[in-house]
Amino acid sequence: MDRSRLAALLQRERNSYAQRNPRSAAAYARAEHLFGRVPMTWMNKQAAGFPLYLQSARGSHVTDLDGHHYVDLCLGDTGAMAGHSPAPVTEAVTRRLATLGGATAMMPTEDAEWVGAELTRRFGLPRWSFSLTATDANRWAIRLARAVTGRSKILVNSYCYHGSVDESLIVVGEDGDGVSRPGNVGAPCDVTLTSRVAEFNDVEGLARQLAHGDVAAVLMEPALTNIGIVLPEPGYLNAVRALTRQHGVLLINDETHTFSAGPGGCTRAWALAPDIVTIGKAIGGGVPIGAYGLSSELADAILRRDDLDLVDMGGVGGTLAGNALSIAAARATLEHVLTDSAFAQMTALATTFTAAVTKVIEAHDLPWSISQLGARAEYRFARPAPRDGTSSAQAADAELEDYLHLYLANRGVLLTPFHNMALMSPATTAADVDRHTEVFTAAVAELIA
Repeated sequence: MDRSRLAALLQRERNSYAQRNPRSAAAYARAEHLFGRVPMTWMNKQAAGFPLYLQSARGSHVTDLDGHHYVDLCLGDTGAMAGHSPAPVTEAVTRRLATLGGATAMMPTEDAEWVGAELTRRFGLPRWSFSLTATDANRWAIRLARAVTGRSKILVNSYCYHGSVDESLIVVGEDGDGVSRPGNVGAPCDVTLTSRVAEFNDVEGLARQLAHGDVAAVLMEPALTNIGIVLPEPGYLNAVRALTRQHGVLLINDETHTFSAGPGGCTRAWALAPDIVTIGKAIGGGVPIGAYGLSSELADAILRRDDLDLVDMGGVGGTLAGNALSIAAARATLEHVLTDSAFAQMTALATTFTAAVTKVIEAHDLPWSISQLGARAEYRFARPAPRDGTSSAQAADAELEDYLHLYLANRGVLLTPFHNMALMSPATTAADVDRHTEVFTAAVAELIA
């Protein structure tokens, strides 16, 4: 690749972005009372100096403040996997707020049992509790695991993603031992005091770490996602389950992003048997929610403990968790939007997307690859595709990624800002995928001309 050509093309796309979006630029410049000028600092992850501002969204399309329309393959980084404002969710939320009243009242609703039963059908875990984010679901699952095992450490995979959970911000260092993940903000203590780490797909490394005997739970995504999709090698997940059982360690599957694999995430698609499943984002159809499911044995063991404060200030729970509005949204999403048939359609579109990108890569003999996880696909600047988190992180090319993201955005296609992920929703169409193919093909052709 001619890096000077890449730099020139990137600058051209940045100039075009600035010229196309004066209203978004002005809104960003006026945002003096926001930390980092945005409602949440991660919104500054963009390639051209300021973010696009949302005007409206429906289904698989969004419109920005300058009136530009986009095919949205980001979908809120899975938060809008159901599509933007799906009608059943809009109706359920409106009924809860306007007709029945009471978004949050510290009282359960009958919808909650329906949602718990549906999550049981999908993931196999029989006891469920709710949060407002998957991060909190992970935090509370970790507390329960420590309480029931009497062990202090949590093991995660290098460059995993479990939200802002302190214990997850650890990576494998050059000497093979765990070190704090670069950029970790205000860590309460040295992360090696709370955590152990092993590379994804490294059975021997996992065995070495578990042999210390101080790990309460392995918290993992069945496939890495936020560092680029890293798929499990044959036999790896079965080995993880066997090792955790051998060492008396609980297994937590975080399905927040891997939910794209199907109606029950990887847990159902690959017949996995975790002790706990955590999930969030997509199951609320855009309304904040998280959840964690427990095996019967684990739930019973916890509830038998009279020394654990599960109803007041013991460290598990929140005033708005399980609120009536979130639960109503989750029921509508699971019952009417992210259905089994919807996932079949979404996965088929992702397969079409993957095949089209593969064709471009092969046509130009690029040292790139693309991986698919159900309704989600992502291209990486490495071939073969990375097999663990560290190699996936090393495959990043910020300049090339910025060029592709801006080229696509300037022509009406949005990818996830943090990586090259494209996600299909029930509202995504073949025409949406074709538009990405058209623009991606042109971007690559200009780059290597």
